[in-house]
Amino acid sequence: MSDRHHTHANARGHDHDHHPDVPDCVGRLRAALEANGITLPSLGVDLPTFAGGWSTPLVALGNCNAETAQRLTEALVRAAIR
Repeated sequence: MSDRHHTHANARGHDHDHHPDVPDCVGRLRAALEANGITLPSLGVDLPTFAGGWSTPLVALGNCNAETAQRLTEALVRAAIR
């Protein structure tokens, strides 16, 4: 990667130093969901973006059935009311 790209990446906060936080974020999200009785089996780091040069890695929430989506909605509504 050229210095220009590296500097640009650092200025935007999207360098590789932030990648280790993404798996931790996924773990915290998984634990928070599980605390509300919700499991998203395909929850994880989106590997193509994680391996990318300077883009921010994405968290893949994946697909879930309608029952899980309803439980997630109810948990979010309860949290918003607090």
